[in-house]
Amino acid sequence: MSDAQKRALETHWPRYGLELADLADVPRIFGRTAPCTLEIGFGMGDSLLEMALATPETDFIGVEVHRPGIGHLLLGAARAGLTNLRVIDRDVIEVLGALPGGAIERLQIFFPDPWPKKKHHKRRLISNSFLDLALPCLVSGGRLHIATDWVQYAAEIQALVAADDRLVSCEPPWRPETKYERRGVKLGHEVFDIACRTR
Repeated sequence: MSDAQKRALETHWPRYGLELADLADVPRIFGRTAPCTLEIGFGMGDSLLEMALATPETDFIGVEVHRPGIGHLLLGAARAGLTNLRVIDRDVIEVLGALPGGAIERLQIFFPDPWPKKKHHKRRLISNSFLDLALPCLVSGGRLHIATDWVQYAAEIQALVAADDRLVSCEPPWRPETKYERRGVKLGHEVFDIACRTR
């Protein structure tokens, strides 16, 4: 963690940081009623920052446990003076369990760890049990948007959502290109955007 990231955590966490108890009332977090997007695993946060800047009418909550990434995002948010972005440093299962039903308009997960070795596939985030926990947090018609550059993982996710009668496939919404994505494309990876909405 850089010195700037450490300072950002110390200085800007009181403004942008959340605790689990805060999630019980999402409009209260932002002081308004607006559509809210939850991003799981934002990495260094550059694309999340870009989205928050581009759509001030939407509120954003980023979930991440990588503290250098949190510090980096806090620094960018403070420099931009953002009021529609908050961050929580907790495990995603805890976060989803703390959110009330219908609290989120959009749930996005960009390039989750593919755990490429077969023996590690059970560690992959996207699963039936994950959907059971995540989907109740979405409003009716809310969107789930997942991006990956691993062909096998993409096929697995597509099969999961297609088999779930709570979901209907839809066009992927706009998102910025991530740093991870640019690196993958240079290596010849194909990027898959999988999007659906709740019935």
